[in-house]
Amino acid sequence: MDETLLLTFNAGSSTVKIGIFQVTEQGPVHLGKAAIDLAAVALTLVLRKGLEGFNIPLSQRPADLAGLIDEVFEKTSAHFDLDRIIGAGHRIVHGGDVFTGPVALNDETIAQIEMLGQLAPLHQPQALRLIAAVRDARPDLFQSASFDTTFHASQPDVVRRLAIPRVYYERGIKRYGFHGLSYQYVVRSLRSQAPEVADGKVVIAHLGSGASLCGVHNGASRDSSMGFSTLDGIPMATRPGWLDPGVILHLLGPGEKSLREIEDILYNKSGLLGLSGISGDVRVLIENDAEEARQALELFTIRIAGEICRLASTLEGLDAVVFTAGIGEHQPLIRARVAERLLWLGFALDPEENATNALKISTAASRVAVYVIPTDEELMIAEECLAVLLSTENFKEMIEITEDRQTRV
Repeated sequence: MDETLLLTFNAGSSTVKIGIFQVTEQGPVHLGKAAIDLAAVALTLVLRKGLEGFNIPLSQRPADLAGLIDEVFEKTSAHFDLDRIIGAGHRIVHGGDVFTGPVALNDETIAQIEMLGQLAPLHQPQALRLIAAVRDARPDLFQSASFDTTFHASQPDVVRRLAIPRVYYERGIKRYGFHGLSYQYVVRSLRSQAPEVADGKVVIAHLGSGASLCGVHNGASRDSSMGFSTLDGIPMATRPGWLDPGVILHLLGPGEKSLREIEDILYNKSGLLGLSGISGDVRVLIENDAEEARQALELFTIRIAGEICRLASTLEGLDAVVFTAGIGEHQPLIRARVAERLLWLGFALDPEENATNALKISTAASRVAVYVIPTDEELMIAEECLAVLLSTENFKEMIEITEDRQTRV
């Protein structure tokens, strides 16, 4: 199997991220990665192979995603032997209560994922389009799905309920939680890098353009900031986080906004972008001296600190906090400002360790240990894809197809 590859696909609302892995006896190992910004005027495949980087122009358009993915395979083949691929794993945002782990993608499971689309209208349709495009480009390629919601299935029933008539819970209107693949990876990393707190009461802050927090105990999810949808919780790049539902009623009524307009406001025009009127990118806001930028960052850190406290209440204690994802891993200022709001809880950061994004950034005197652990959702997808593939009855057939493909080349 050392001569075989796996691909991972992570479909955002306007981006596609691709991971390229070699399959070894120890499991998948990173070989390279690629990304496409589907909103760009001129589409470019941004490809990395080790320390090398390539910006490859693409002629196809997002409207023809099948043609675009076919071109991506063609361009990537100049740098990686894609005839060695045995499988492709996809990140799917919403698995509802249907999926409790990764699955092979076939007509039945794809139909089930499609039925859950109304629960994740921004992400699910794009992931399904990508699955279909890969099918068109490589009809014989095994595909699997990994779900962002399954990690949170361990949450107590009472935590997953909303304070609305009980009948709606039975109809699937409940708190699901997201970013599960990221949390799953961080929990595993915590066991190897900080085993002294790994089984304790830990809050993990996944801070990126999409952001959430999760309270874990003994490595299992007990509560999370995101609930029914990816709009909930703390403010994000363009999403508001917690929002009084009365605001929605007002926009629908006196505000005379359509459902589509409100959806656009909530998913694309709110959060740090809406607060600042400048950008949804924390890096841009940190460099900007405008009062609006300062205010957006202040509210961001207020909400993060507040959510840590709420999750600690669910956990009935707090042993450690872990920062992860783009902002969590690379923005010392954000971590410091969150910690400043939690001094009363005994938080104490080491300024030098925090400035260098060290593993442990809290001092010996801190009552709560604070860590920075990079996440790797793509590796989790690759590992789950391989696990599902190994468990399938037609695994030997998949290997034979790959070997035949190489022989023909």
